Amino acid sequence: MNRTLCYSVVFLIFMHATVFLRAQDVNGQFPLIPYPAFIQSDVGAFQLSKTTLLDFDEAMEAKDVEGFRQQIRSFLGYSLGKTKIKAPAGNYIRFKIDRLRNEYDSVLKNAEGYTLICTQNNIEVKASTIKGLFYGLQSLIQLIQKSSTGILSIKACSIKDYPRFSYRGMHLDVSRHLFPVHSLKKWIDLLALYKINTFHWHLTDDQGWRIEIKKYPKLQSVSAYRKETIVGHKRADPHVFDGKSYGGYYTQEEVKEVVRYAMERHITVIPEIEMPGHAQAVLAAYPELGCTGGPYETATFWGVFEDVFCAGKEQTFTFLTGVIDEVLTIFPSSYIHIGGDECPKTRWKVCPKCQNRIKSEHLKDEHELQSYFIRRMEKYLESKERKIIGWDEILEGGLASSATVMSWQGLEGGIAAAKMKHDVIMSPEKYVYLDYYQSYQDDEQIAAGGFTPLSKIYGYEPVPEVLNEKDAVYIKGVQANLWSEYVNTTEKAEYMMFPRIIALAEIAWTQKDLKNYEGFLTRLRPQSEMLQRLKVNYFKNYDEIIGDSELINGKSTLLLQTTLPKGIIRYTTNGKVPGIESLVYKNPLVIDRTQQIKAAVFNNGAVVTPVFKKDFTISKSTGKKITLTYQPKGNYAPKGAASLINGISGSQLYNDGEWSGFSGENLEAVIDLEQQQQISQLGINILKHHWQRMWEPDLLKFEVSADGTNYTEVYKQSSFTKEGINEIRVTIKPVEIRYVKVTAINKGIIPKGGYGAGGKAWLLADEIFIN
Repeated sequence: MNRTLCYSVVFLIFMHATVFLRAQDVNGQFPLIPYPAFIQSDVGAFQLSKTTLLDFDEAMEAKDVEGFRQQIRSFLGYSLGKTKIKAPAGNYIRFKIDRLRNEYDSVLKNAEGYTLICTQNNIEVKASTIKGLFYGLQSLIQLIQKSSTGILSIKACSIKDYPRFSYRGMHLDVSRHLFPVHSLKKWIDLLALYKINTFHWHLTDDQGWRIEIKKYPKLQSVSAYRKETIVGHKRADPHVFDGKSYGGYYTQEEVKEVVRYAMERHITVIPEIEMPGHAQAVLAAYPELGCTGGPYETATFWGVFEDVFCAGKEQTFTFLTGVIDEVLTIFPSSYIHIGGDECPKTRWKVCPKCQNRIKSEHLKDEHELQSYFIRRMEKYLESKERKIIGWDEILEGGLASSATVMSWQGLEGGIAAAKMKHDVIMSPEKYVYLDYYQSYQDDEQIAAGGFTPLSKIYGYEPVPEVLNEKDAVYIKGVQANLWSEYVNTTEKAEYMMFPRIIALAEIAWTQKDLKNYEGFLTRLRPQSEMLQRLKVNYFKNYDEIIGDSELINGKSTLLLQTTLPKGIIRYTTNGKVPGIESLVYKNPLVIDRTQQIKAAVFNNGAVVTPVFKKDFTISKSTGKKITLTYQPKGNYAPKGAASLINGISGSQLYNDGEWSGFSGENLEAVIDLEQQQQISQLGINILKHHWQRMWEPDLLKFEVSADGTNYTEVYKQSSFTKEGINEIRVTIKPVEIRYVKVTAINKGIIPKGGYGAGGKAWLLADEIFIN
């Protein structure tokens, strides 16, 4: 591939069909994403025309000059001339490198920082590196506006800009489903436009191996293919499969091409080679690398599997170092991602070789065996002058000395690693997983589960509040992840990525105190026209109703707001879809009975947002005092224990903020009704999704008391047959009491054969009902 920068995928689309962002300026904001560190509007505007000249710094390499010219040409639809004199008279755009990083200009001390000064006569983009100039060019392109008469101009302004985080990442899983090289290039162009600088390429997993390794040809002939694929959602019962072989892989030349293409856009590609878990595709080809010796097959189902690399066999490490040796010749990144997540210890516990390894290395248990595995691979990569990144499970049994932790299970892993003075990339499932639903609409395309709308991603703060200033510096960045179990086409991938990855770009680049969701949406809406021209199949219904429920004076209260300016919210209380005749929302809604609220935003008489819905179950327990023995954890820790009695029922989208989750611990709750009264009905919701490690309790029981000391059991249940939400509603003999105790006994350890076997089971509960 020619080393001259080629912006052929995205920007050539602008040829002969040029689109420019229409003028938008709300509260001093320009149509720029990510929003810059400093921007000030000046008088007048710079007009672009075919006579405008480009002036490039003499220090710029020819390939960079040509790349800049080509991107501008692709955007405008025509070429701009290059000045041959050092001081052109006017109407020029100058790109200047200040390698001294002027002491008086702190922006240029940042290798990715730039300044952009636009006057009526000229534009100057200045940076200390070519990377900084490149990001200045991306801002310049977004600032071009087209008037109703067709004149191209850039509003006069001064910009000083630099990123908040040095790592701004996008992860793509190509193991479950494969995407063509031309699509990867298209997405890389878009990532660069929004100043994303890292592409995390998840190349291997149980369901397929996707990179050519010449030393091990069966990775291509066997591991790259599965005999069939599950149809529909994995929570369905029974599971159905399509009976069709699926697979493929990227040749080393294709991978090198993607890496070069990304580098030319200042994007680092980090490969992920999974170990010691998620190895079933490898074991299908090389069964001797497993503990049992097989037989194995490339996985056809989405999940976590007990068969992993055997940590007691030397040939396992010989194989992996052989793979790594070839990977290092393809990827120049300083980091190699080695996975480290979701590794069941079931096989290791009964494997003689693994147990011998534990003894010979003086390890405590299988968790320390995993740490040994990771440390050994870390040492090998260090000998090749590379470093490792791993998912937060690499903390188990002790963290490798120079490892960077990618915190996905919640905030805890990132917090722990930062306190240990290790670099951290925040990538929590709850906030930045792009395979989750974007809408509550019944016809929304199938997704992994959970609910992550645009506003949730934008509202995420990567630096946990509990970290002090010294520890916070170890949070190096943030990354969004797209897993592809339910993403089987490029169109679906774009639908899940955009515009949510654009929100991620802004929280990764823009300074914390400048984040503003309303301003972001104002700048995003013009981008929609550009995305359409680029033929990006983006999610269009990102404008939404945001609902916030609170207990006010013991009453469940619903506050609604819309992201659409001048939009009118109409709502119903009977579960029907709102129409033009429905009530107009004006004040917070006090909910005093069981009902379903549905709301939508109207503009010019038409619905312009997805329908918002919220279920309320009001009972004697709503808003009363509740005490928990164990607190909810991780992704399922809503706003306090009161979430269990706030009148709001959790949905199937389990990270909606209503479900309380207990990891390996019981639910033990006591509700104080504040006065003695008669009750005859009890209830609670239990979420059962074994595919997500959410298990029903071994036992659920209700007890009642008049004095809060002496309790009498009135109901117990040990069978929960429904997949999904189990609504427990029971009628008991009327009794005069004040206190109700609810106990749900956690499954504890996930049993053999279950998803995540050997790990802690989650117990998810919501809305305790008393009447």
